Amino acid sequence: MSQDSTADPKWKRSSTRRKARKRALDILYEADIRGTDPETLLRTRVERSGAPLSDYATILVEGVREQQARIDDLLSTYAEGWTLARMPVVDRNILRIAVFELMWRDDIPDVVAIDEAVSLSKELSTDDSPNFINGLLGRLQLVKEL
Repeated sequence: MSQDSTADPKWKRSSTRRKARKRALDILYEADIRGTDPETLLRTRVERSGAPLSDYATILVEGVREQQARIDDLLSTYAEGWTLARMPVVDRNILRIAVFELMWRDDIPDVVAIDEAVSLSKELSTDDSPNFINGLLGRLQLVKEL
């Protein structure tokens, strides 16, 4: 008798976190485009929909906002030949989420943070974005280990 993979708690957690990353990206992207505070936008979205955002999506939005200056400094330093302003908005916010997970979330393996960022970029960005994001996050992972 085969076991249904959807019953595996790791699979459920993976799927739930993937959805949370996507939702957090939606909020961070919109806030970036509008030039508004992501936490304010987060609260507005929850109030309007009446549906709570997942805990992990909230953690990501709040964490990126709290660490954004440091995250943006890391991205600016290690994005060879690219400025933050030159990056596509979606890539910039995918990277912010991934850097937050790499640097400030010990419960997320580095490889998962990088793989999820690359996956989001394949789904939502340009053909060149996955390689760019993978390379930049790989450099940051090496710096983290120093």
